[in-house]
Amino acid sequence: MESRARAGEAMIRTETITGRAAPWEAALIAAILIAGGFLTVFGAAFATDPMFKVQMYMAMAGFVLGLGGLTFWLGQDRAEQATRYHDNVVKAGVIASMFWGIAGLLVGVVIALQLSFPNLFYFPDLGWTNFGRLRPLHTSAVIFAFGGNVLIATSFYVVQRTSRARLAGGLWPWFVFWGYQAFIVMAGTGYLMGVTQGREYAEPPWYADLWLTLVWVVYLLVFLATLWKREEKHIYVANWFYLAFIVTIAMLHIVNNLAMPISFADWFSYSAFAGVQDALTQWWYGHNAVGFFLTAGFLGIMYYFIPKQANRPVYSYRLSIIHFWALIFLYIWAGPHHLHYTALPQWAQTLGATFSVMLWMPSWGGMINGLMTLSGAWDKLRTDPVLRMMVVSVAFYGMSTFEGPMMSVRTVNALSHYTDWTIGHVHSGALGWVGFVSFGALYCLTPWLWKRERLHSNALVEWHFWIATIGIVLYITAMWVAGIMQGLMWRAYDQLGFLQYSFVETVEAMHPYYIIRALGGLLYLAGALLMAYNLWRTARGDAPARAPVPHAVPAE
Repeated sequence: MESRARAGEAMIRTETITGRAAPWEAALIAAILIAGGFLTVFGAAFATDPMFKVQMYMAMAGFVLGLGGLTFWLGQDRAEQATRYHDNVVKAGVIASMFWGIAGLLVGVVIALQLSFPNLFYFPDLGWTNFGRLRPLHTSAVIFAFGGNVLIATSFYVVQRTSRARLAGGLWPWFVFWGYQAFIVMAGTGYLMGVTQGREYAEPPWYADLWLTLVWVVYLLVFLATLWKREEKHIYVANWFYLAFIVTIAMLHIVNNLAMPISFADWFSYSAFAGVQDALTQWWYGHNAVGFFLTAGFLGIMYYFIPKQANRPVYSYRLSIIHFWALIFLYIWAGPHHLHYTALPQWAQTLGATFSVMLWMPSWGGMINGLMTLSGAWDKLRTDPVLRMMVVSVAFYGMSTFEGPMMSVRTVNALSHYTDWTIGHVHSGALGWVGFVSFGALYCLTPWLWKRERLHSNALVEWHFWIATIGIVLYITAMWVAGIMQGLMWRAYDQLGFLQYSFVETVEAMHPYYIIRALGGLLYLAGALLMAYNLWRTARGDAPARAPVPHAVPAE
C-alpha cells in the first residue's frame, strides 16, 4: 500500500508540477487554429453568399481569439501546487452549462408565447425573431449547448474519479471545451440568419459539421486515453454509458451529415441521400440522438451521481450491465417508427416499432436500478432536495420510456403523429428526465469543485424543485390534452363524409392549452434562474443561508 501511494504521488508530481502542456500539444493545436484561420480568410474572400461571409468572419475571429488565448496561456508561469485531478475544465463546463441552459429555456419561452399570442410576439420587421428561426435555436440550445456541456463536464469529472487518474491530454480537454463552444456559437448565429440544413437535430451547415467532427474525435481520444492510464482495474458502468454516447454520436453525426456543398464559398449543401433513404437516414440519426445523447449519456450521470449523493452502492451492478448492453443493442434499430404511414417499406416500419416496444424492458430495468439504489436511504429524500430532484428525474425517465414505445405502435401513432402529443412526450423526457438529472449533477458538482462544505441555500433548491415540477406538469398535461384533441379533430368526419373541422378550428381550440404551456415554461425558467443564483453564491464562497441542523442520535 505504501509503495502504491508513493507511486501515485510521483505520478501527480510528474503530471502537474508545472501545469504546462507538452510542446507538441501546443504546436498541434496552434497548427489547427492557424489552418482554420487561413481557410476562413479564403472563405470570406471568395464568398458568394453574404451569410456565408458573415459566418467566415465569425469563425476567423474565433480562431484568432483561440491563438491569442493559447499564446497567453503558454506565456504564463504555470508553476503551482500539484493537483490530483484536472478540474478547471470541469468548472468551465458547469458555468457554460448554466449559461446555455438559461439561454435555451428563454428562447423556448419566447416561442411558446409566439404560439400563444402571435399578435403580440410576432415582429415582421425582425426576420431573425420568426418562429421558424427561433425554434431550431431553442432545440439546439437546450439539447446540444446545455445538454452537451453537462455531458462533457460530468464525463470529464466522472472518468477521473472512477479511474483514479488525471484527465489525459494536457491542453486537449480545453480544446474540446472551447471548440464545442465555438461550434454552438457558429450554429446558433447561423440559425438566426437562416443558415440551416433543415434536418431535425442536425441543422448546422457543412463547415460547422466538419469542425464538430474534429472536436468530437478529440473528445473521444481524451476519454479513451484517461481510461487507458487508469489506476483502477475495473471500468465503472457510468463510463460505459459515456463511451457509448461518444462513439455512437460520432457515427450518427458523420453518416447523417454526408453532403456535398454547392460551392466551398457557400453554406448550402446537398445531402448524399435522397427520397425515402434520406428520410430513413435522418430518423435513424434523429431517434438515436435522443437515444444516445439524451439517454445513454445521462444514464452515465444517473449511475454516478445518485449513488454518490445517496451514499449508497448501486442497487444491482449486474442489472446495470444488462441495462447497458440491452439498451445499446436495441436502441439503434428504433428510428423507423418516426416514419409510420409513409413511403418507407412496411417491414422497416414494423422493425422500428418492434424494437421500440422491446426497449421498454431494459429502460425500466435501469429505472428500477436507479430508484432501488436508495434502499436504506429513502429518508434522505425529506432533507436532500438535490437527491429528490435526481430521483424524480428517474421517475420521468421511466414514464417517458413507457410512453415512447406506446406511441410507436402503428394504431396509437395514427392518432399521435404530427400532433402536440409528441411535443408533450418529448418535453416530459427533456424537462423531467434530462433537465432534472442535469440540475442535480450541477448542484452536486458546484460545492465539490469549488471546495465548499455545502450549497449556499438548500431552501432555494426546494423552491427550484417545486416551481420546476409544477411547470413540467402544466406543460406536459397541456400538450397531452391539446395533442389528443388535435388528432381527434383532424380525423373527425361529418355524416356526409367531409372533414368536420378545418385546420384553423383545431388551432383555435388549442389556444388555451398553448397559454398553459407558456406558463409552464416560464415556471421552469424561473427555477433555473434560482439555481444559477444559488450556484453563483456557492462558488463565491458566501456563507450558507442557514446552518445545517444536526441529526438526532438515537439512544442505545
